Amino acid sequence: MPGHTDNTIVIAAPLDLTWDLTNDLERWPELFSEYASVEVLDRQGDKVTFRLTMHPDENGQVWTWVSEREADRSALTVRARRVETGPFEHMDIAWHYQQVPEGTQMQWVQDFAMKPTAPVDDEKMTAHINRNSRIQMELIRDKVEAAHVRAAQKPAPARVSG
Repeated sequence: MPGHTDNTIVIAAPLDLTWDLTNDLERWPELFSEYASVEVLDRQGDKVTFRLTMHPDENGQVWTWVSEREADRSALTVRARRVETGPFEHMDIAWHYQQVPEGTQMQWVQDFAMKPTAPVDDEKMTAHINRNSRIQMELIRDKVEAAHVRAAQKPAPARVSG
């Protein structure tokens, strides 16, 4: 049975700010604790091909891969897939955003299958992704909420009377 995860978090910040910050790929190393770098390889409109490099894992292994990501602002959805699949047969990710009374709901849905030669099977990877998604989503929530508070504390520009 292929792997499937579905994780959601509510961020106490406006939808526009949440969308802008979480879709600024070049800032992902600041937003996620697991990414050491992001290199944009190609950008055509809302479609981006990029290389993600993680910080070394507990064994000193550095994981890197190329993904494609296409944002659809009007549908409040981002679809991504790994181009270089590594240990995965395939990895597809959908990000969904929704304005809710408390701010913005952000959902990550991941569908994947591990290669038979991968160091873990679909079940173990599902558990790992669920655990890690919660950690990363909480970090992102905290950083977006902090950015929202900072933006709200900035004084309004002085008006010039004429």
